[in-house]
Amino acid sequence: MQQTDGRFSDFHALIPAGGVGSRLWPLSRGARPKFLYDFLGSGRTMIQATFDRLAAFAGNGHVAVMTGAAHAAAVAAQLPELDGRNLFVEPVGRDSTAAIALATAILARRHGCDVVVGSFAADHVIRDEETFRECVAQAVAAARAGYVATIGIAATRPSTAFGYIRQGRALGGEVPDAPDARMVRAFVEKPDSATAQAYLMTGEYRWNAGMFVMRADVLLDTLARLRPRIHETVTAIAAIWDDDADHRAAMMERLWPGVEKIAFDYAVAEPLAAEGGVAVVPGGFGWDDIGDFNSVAALVPSADRYNNKIIGDPGRVVCLDSAGNVVAPAGGAGRTIALLGADDLVVVDTPDALLVAPRARSQEVKRMVAALAARGYDAIL
Repeated sequence: MQQTDGRFSDFHALIPAGGVGSRLWPLSRGARPKFLYDFLGSGRTMIQATFDRLAAFAGNGHVAVMTGAAHAAAVAAQLPELDGRNLFVEPVGRDSTAAIALATAILARRHGCDVVVGSFAADHVIRDEETFRECVAQAVAAARAGYVATIGIAATRPSTAFGYIRQGRALGGEVPDAPDARMVRAFVEKPDSATAQAYLMTGEYRWNAGMFVMRADVLLDTLARLRPRIHETVTAIAAIWDDDADHRAAMMERLWPGVEKIAFDYAVAEPLAAEGGVAVVPGGFGWDDIGDFNSVAALVPSADRYNNKIIGDPGRVVCLDSAGNVVAPAGGAGRTIALLGADDLVVVDTPDALLVAPRARSQEVKRMVAALAARGYDAIL
């Protein structure tokens, strides 16, 4: 797929594909994290759908993926359209700042320091892709003007699962190609329910989906000022990245484990917003972060009139006098799951692990994963 939209001529999309998605255990595992899984039965895994969406306007050659060594082969197999030079692999995960910074530094070496890089998570669902494209185009325009741009999602409910962006004044005529862009006053952490409701009442807050678009030089200069050790390491690695694979591997093994592990929001977005350097483009394209089984259920059609949701083969699930359940039967020759008089449960069956939990506690599955790890059940994690 070739780039056909001139608004993105200097734009490169990055897909950071890391993390385990432990709230979706036992479907999402260390060896097969959620971005490699087709939760919605669409025929495309989450990372495949993300690649398709970005390549549709950036072009295949302008999409890169940053992932861990454990998942590089699976990512390459799922994305045969991805240019092999654009698959960036880290030996250990060092969180989003290091991953985005290294990819940006490599792209800057290849394409110039004024290249625009946009980071988009591998595990998001977007319904209106045309509107998404238009929002990204405005974010690219704001990035060219020197801002780190983000896309703020319209908050449809007082969610406590997401961070929020407090938007400020409109940029006005400062960036003509980004007419909807506004300044960011602050990024705020996941609130409690009362605070989230208060945010919605003001009309000033949007969900933070972790989408960031910026010129390479703006990001690297910011890191040099705010996180000089990260900047020093990523620029040194990027300088030799394309020269010699053995040298690159040795340098990564030596330097990468010592890179500060910090989220992009904390290292870059929050302090830069306080300085007036971050813009937000309102996003109204229908967005979901598949973070737990409740969020999956919201995207899966009901299997019956009792609002039971099936992830996978519905022929392996029988619900009698049961309502509001989320059920994921094991694939292949898995057993049948029969629910009798059971309401509002999550039941996830796999060949080596079975999860049963109230839907209301879906966010706490991560606690179970931690408890299993503490008890030595590493083989099933």
